[in-house]
Amino acid sequence: MKAILTIIAIVFFGTVAMAQNVSKEVKVETTTVGVELIVEIQEETKKNSEVARLYMFKNSRIKKALSFRTKRNKSKLA
Repeated sequence: MKAILTIIAIVFFGTVAMAQNVSKEVKVETTTVGVELIVEIQEETKKNSEVARLYMFKNSRIKKALSFRTKRNKSKLA
């Protein structure tokens, strides 16, 4: 008996909840505003600027050329 009454109550409350007229979609008025993009570019030219580059790989040619060793770089025993 208790199970039948709970099923009837669930069905009743479900139909009452579905029967309500709730406005789901709310229309919103949108306004558009024009945007102006003003960009000023100041060009400064630097002459004789040097560029230093770092290389990721140890075996790159430039690193090998820059890290050369001569015979005088070796330590001498007294």
